[in-house]
Amino acid sequence: MTIEGIWAYPAQAGRTGETDLTGFTVVAADGTVGHVDREAEHFGMRHLVVDTGVWVFGRSALVPAGVVSRVDPAGRRVEVACSRAEIKDAPRFRTDSETLDRDYLTRVGEYYHGLPPREPGPA
Repeated sequence: MTIEGIWAYPAQAGRTGETDLTGFTVVAADGTVGHVDREAEHFGMRHLVVDTGVWVFGRSALVPAGVVSRVDPAGRRVEVACSRAEIKDAPRFRTDSETLDRDYLTRVGEYYHGLPPREPGPA
């Protein structure tokens, strides 16, 4: 995947534009991450803001669309092709203004693009 590809949903993920992912459960390769707080796209960089709940001390995480491996509208679930630890170790998301900061988004994209390829999460 190219670095630009990290910001687009993979074709095989089953993401359709008419489904609002807000509230969907986000599941990593090794367990539940949290739920989608919102989707956003700035500078052509589509991403999810994920409320991680208490496992990351109540903070949110920004996950590029290219990390999504599967969207299950019936189960209201989004699977990502990375681990919970990898999401936790990503550049820290602090404020909504960061979704408008091209440099921050670039750092996030480079981080996720640099992760080793992984099989999709649990079905």
